[in-house]
Amino acid sequence: MKVVDSDAIKRKAAELGFDLAGVASVRAFPETDFFTEWLARGYAGRMAYMQRGAAVRRDPGRLLDGARSVVVCALNYHTDRPLTRFDRARAWISRYAWGEDYHAVAGERLTELAGWIAAESGGRTRAWVDTGPLLERVWAKYAGIGWFGKNTCIINQGIGSWLFLGCILTDLELAVDAPPPDRCGTCTRCIDACPTQAILEPGVLDSRRCISYLNIELRGPIPEDLRDGVGHHLFGCDVCQDVCPWNRRAPVTGETRLDARGELFWPELETLLDLDDDGWRRMIRGTAMKRARVRGLIRNLMVVAGNSGLQRLAARLERFLDHSDPDVRSHAAWAIEKLDGGPRGGVPKPASGAPNPQIR
Repeated sequence: MKVVDSDAIKRKAAELGFDLAGVASVRAFPETDFFTEWLARGYAGRMAYMQRGAAVRRDPGRLLDGARSVVVCALNYHTDRPLTRFDRARAWISRYAWGEDYHAVAGERLTELAGWIAAESGGRTRAWVDTGPLLERVWAKYAGIGWFGKNTCIINQGIGSWLFLGCILTDLELAVDAPPPDRCGTCTRCIDACPTQAILEPGVLDSRRCISYLNIELRGPIPEDLRDGVGHHLFGCDVCQDVCPWNRRAPVTGETRLDARGELFWPELETLLDLDDDGWRRMIRGTAMKRARVRGLIRNLMVVAGNSGLQRLAARLERFLDHSDPDVRSHAAWAIEKLDGGPRGGVPKPASGAPNPQIR
């Protein structure tokens, strides 16, 4: 077997199309301890899988006996789409879901890299792209990929934060990288711009208030006091990354499979309201939007339509009062009532002095 070192792995990762790669050791870090505290505070909301896999997330050695190193790879997903002024007649879909499902795009490369490491070295490997019980961002920091931003995203000085992360556990003892310095400084733009004030303090996110949790992970009704804050976000939210200065000059990805599908970039509300379930399935097939499920996306659409202030949409919302899903029905009733009362500031104003998170 050949001697496979960290540099060889990084070269292979670059050959496979990853933008960044680094290595961290399998050991405890301060962030893994904080994860336990974060769970205890209830910030995971209803994401029960976080609690179920807590022990493994703190100790990835449980996933691979004798694991010594974590290889972390990052793929840039910043696509070449011009920034567009907010339009209340359209819905926003987070840019990570515009193209082909990142689990497949990054996962294929990561699986190939893990296989190459095993074949070349004889070592054992296991790989995950956002599917296993790993604290990817913790390992990404200590593998030198980037620092923890105040919005909890990993930020790289050269690429920014539009990054898909994948991890490979191995029993090889590899040379590790050093975590980069925190370069957020005194900037608080992400905290100030968050429409639902989900970032409680630098590096501490209350998922229960996060728009991406509300319109993707949460099953059931979206709390009424947070619906205005959801604004025009149909799936996910990019506000805290949109306003980040480190993303101003983020390079565009060379991965064409991540290019935006036309129907997923600023879709018109009236078009979405006219879709039947089969139409939704066709639109989200092969994308990360499947996570929210069709009925969840329709529930979200009710909130976005209600926040639009466009009273002409009320007639289209009427048919959802008879929808088979009770959450869709209740959110449709909320939206109609809100529209009948006229626009009531469904798109929140940014905090004083903060960039407008609704301008893209």
